[in-house]
Amino acid sequence: MFSFALSTLRYRRAAFAGAFVALFFASALVTACGMVMDTGLRGTVEPVRYAGAPVVVAGDPQSHFVKQKKKGKTKRKSKPNTARAWIPADLADRLRRVDGVRGVVTEVSFPLVMPGAGQVEAHGWESAPLTPVTLRQGRAPAAPDEIALSTRRLGERVPVLTSQGPRTYRVVGVTGKDVVFVATAEARRLAGHPGRVTAIGVWGASARDVTKAVAGSGATVHTGDDRGRVEFLGSDAARTTLVSMGGALGGTSLIVALLAVVGTFGLAIQQRERELAMLRAVAATPRQLRRMIGREALLVGVAATVPGAPAGLLLGGWLHGRMVAGDVIPANLPLVTGPFPPLVAVVVTVLAAWLAARVSARRVTRLRPVEALGEAALSPPRVPALRLLAGAATLAGGVVLTFVLRSVHSDAAAGPLTPLTALLFATSVALLGPPLARAAVAVLGPPLRLSGGVGELAAANLRTGARRMAAVISPLTLMVALSGTLLFAQTTLDGAAETQAEDGTVADYVLGPAVPAPVAESIRRMPEVRAVTQVLRSRVRAVNTPYSVQGVTPDGLTRTMDLDVRQGSLDRLGPGTAAAREGLGLKVGDTVSFAMADGTKVTQRVVAVYRRGLGFGDLTLPYDLVAAHTDAPMGTLLVAAPGVSQDTLRRAVPPGVTLLGHNEAAGVRPGTAINYLALGLIVAFAAITMVNTLAMAVAGRSRELALLRLSGATRRQVLRMLRLETLTIALIATALGALIASLTLTAYSTGMTGSPTPHVPPLGALAIIATTTLLALLATTLPARSPLRATPPHLTTTDI
Repeated sequence: MFSFALSTLRYRRAAFAGAFVALFFASALVTACGMVMDTGLRGTVEPVRYAGAPVVVAGDPQSHFVKQKKKGKTKRKSKPNTARAWIPADLADRLRRVDGVRGVVTEVSFPLVMPGAGQVEAHGWESAPLTPVTLRQGRAPAAPDEIALSTRRLGERVPVLTSQGPRTYRVVGVTGKDVVFVATAEARRLAGHPGRVTAIGVWGASARDVTKAVAGSGATVHTGDDRGRVEFLGSDAARTTLVSMGGALGGTSLIVALLAVVGTFGLAIQQRERELAMLRAVAATPRQLRRMIGREALLVGVAATVPGAPAGLLLGGWLHGRMVAGDVIPANLPLVTGPFPPLVAVVVTVLAAWLAARVSARRVTRLRPVEALGEAALSPPRVPALRLLAGAATLAGGVVLTFVLRSVHSDAAAGPLTPLTALLFATSVALLGPPLARAAVAVLGPPLRLSGGVGELAAANLRTGARRMAAVISPLTLMVALSGTLLFAQTTLDGAAETQAEDGTVADYVLGPAVPAPVAESIRRMPEVRAVTQVLRSRVRAVNTPYSVQGVTPDGLTRTMDLDVRQGSLDRLGPGTAAAREGLGLKVGDTVSFAMADGTKVTQRVVAVYRRGLGFGDLTLPYDLVAAHTDAPMGTLLVAAPGVSQDTLRRAVPPGVTLLGHNEAAGVRPGTAINYLALGLIVAFAAITMVNTLAMAVAGRSRELALLRLSGATRRQVLRMLRLETLTIALIATALGALIASLTLTAYSTGMTGSPTPHVPPLGALAIIATTTLLALLATTLPARSPLRATPPHLTTTDI
């Protein structure tokens, strides 16, 4: 049977070319997604600044939770922190008494805002041996106004912003590495954590002895590449992002791939119905035909996925590079290139091809020989009941998910549900394609006939080729629906956040991006300044979900910020309290427990519930609480001062503090380039599937096109007929895809923003429609040029 299948592939290469292309790109995309996930699961971050210390003691980089389950069972969960957990400085004395210890070095880190460089992390000179760092010129900083760094000249004066206010340092040392150092005592003063340090490096003792020595202090011990976790605190969060992004992208890609492969195999088998009917007529059993088609699929799958998987390795490397460039992951988190992603991609894609081929061949192989010949000669008048039931079930599933989406208020839940809803609707269109195609042609056929003889011929082809038309409508609908849903879900969220930020920031001026507390105090003392609100953005983590938070100074808050409070009052915001956005399931009087950015557990009582959470954060907390548990306690400043001019305010602030727009102050979450890149890969795969199916459909009509040429039709007339057919199909698919995207986005917008109106940029919608239509026309006309290139006298009966 394999030899028979191989012979079929050899002599019907064109019929399987579309399936080959779909499987090749599916394998490549799944491999790339698998590499991203594998990097998140097994990737390690090499230490840089801590490379010189064999053992590093630091605060726990994760928050730990105990989740209560049914029947009294508990589940422990650990999530990465976004700020450092400081440890007691006296641990250094305890570690010096451990047997075998040759040296102990403490480190204190703190943020600096430098002109031209933005916010950087600086350290006390005492921690220089951790790397170790050597001086190319000058000496180590010792006085409070001295600094050592790699980008300045000796003697140069450097103005900076610190959490304690503006400072000017004199460069006394030039380092060989891109690290900033100040005097040890100055670092401890600016850090604002008396009696605590960032990390401790230990030489000479084993990790086991060090662990025993720090037991009970909350500190953790790290060696090898694990030291990079506490040096680059965002590495754990980056790995989690890679796993979630790779899983979401890979899962969506697999569903799209399955739809693509089913469509291409279905069209290929549809074009071979006469051949399969003949085999049934010469006594081939249904089981034999299914085995033959299944093995054809296996051969095509292996032939496509074996080169597709290596191409996926290149795609995965490119995707990793874009993530590094976009600061999604640290540069020293290398891509993990192992055998598992390509092997899994090959197995999954080949299995999908086999299943798609068996499902596509089920109807024709179950017919009796005489019925098979009859159905091959004339398209079946009705769709199998099982297919209609499956289409109705997927349509019902899509409707159910739209109602679920309306009640979802978090990114974590809405993210995977949104593309799944659109895919279910698109699947129902694929299953119910023939009756939908007939209904659409019944509506569009009469106007098409009014365009003349070519239009009448196009309408007749569409009417008699409903099955072929349905096979072409499906990928076009998928392209429009998926691209519209994925791209405009992001713009809907961004648009709502920007609107809330603009409406909710009522201050006259916004200063930032990092304003020290002493600067805020000096502005408060200015004449005609009515209110000053310090705003500090951060993230916290509850047992089940993360929250974006803003810390604010409560005095005069209503003069600078309007959160659209629906319950309670912000006047009661103070120590031990919080305000929450709508949709979190919290009401006034409830308590909410979570871990701060550094892992410290707190419980706050809700005193207000507000609506503008997309623009200002899920929770609003007292400023002092957020500042005490973040690495950089410098945020934006909202100033209510209608009688103060911009020039006066600019003269009152130090260099590095500038006037910002209202949306920048409120922390609008713009759509990142990486999000659009991930969405673009899925949309690109859907576009490839669409072009591939259209090209297959036209290639399968070569005999029909040759017959038209022999009957007197000119080359221009045939191409015009094909364009009219394609434009009609594109119109139908665009309407269906737009309907799917509209239903999905309306539900998404209702749940996430509280408004049933999604934010759809008109130019973006036109770009999707224009791109889809143009690709469809190219995929139709280019393959048709080959059978139309010969003049009628040169056409033979084999072309017919």
